[in-house]
Amino acid sequence: MANPQNTYFLSDAHLGIPDHHSSLKREKMLINWLEQVAPRAEAIYLLGDIFDYWFEYKKVVPKGHVRLLGAIAKITDQGTPVYFFPGNHDLWVRDYFTTELGMIIHPAPVLKEISGKQFYIAHGDGLGKGDKGYKLLKNLFTCQLCRWLFAQIHPDLAIRIAHAFSKKSRMANAKNDEKYHGPEKEILVQFAKNMMKDNDIEFFVFGHRHLPLKIELDENTTFFNLGEWYNLFTYGVFDGEQFRLEYFQGKD
Repeated sequence: MANPQNTYFLSDAHLGIPDHHSSLKREKMLINWLEQVAPRAEAIYLLGDIFDYWFEYKKVVPKGHVRLLGAIAKITDQGTPVYFFPGNHDLWVRDYFTTELGMIIHPAPVLKEISGKQFYIAHGDGLGKGDKGYKLLKNLFTCQLCRWLFAQIHPDLAIRIAHAFSKKSRMANAKNDEKYHGPEKEILVQFAKNMMKDNDIEFFVFGHRHLPLKIELDENTTFFNLGEWYNLFTYGVFDGEQFRLEYFQGKD
């Protein structure tokens, strides 16, 4: 194995939609990417919404994605850490990813030093001002009682409900997800600027927004959004000095 030298970041594959055939094709591409970057990886960060739906019961996990899960387990078995930040579509994780796959779960944003550089890493949903409706909804989704009540629904029905809700949400937000609003109207950019007042951070790295973005906040701090993995196939790589966005060239 080559000497590790890079840290990789990817988000928003939304595996499971819009149908099994296209989802499986993306899953195999994602495995191809993992196999290419793993030999050079100090660590791999998956910043949420890798799955369009994930609700983990005490004894049951959603059907499918076994190729990807196996590929992740192989990487962690070889000693490369894989970090998972639950997104708004796959936030109902318990201990399966840790005990079976060896992933390290970060349920909340983290400040972390990587190769001497300070990073702020998060999926990005619910951060910053505004979007009160979603924040209320997320509080319901993460409420222990609500989670317990949902777990009482048979998984077959629960998954149908979740996919219907997800589809409605995508249709409502499709135009917004594809449009760049400028730094003054980008909630996560403004959130990053506020974080900078009390923290020395060189790189902000987010998922969630579905747009690949690089924005210089000042001479020392850069904001990145990773984009998505169903049309653009973008990801981030940090080489110890510089962070850059790249487009996966193995998708064909």
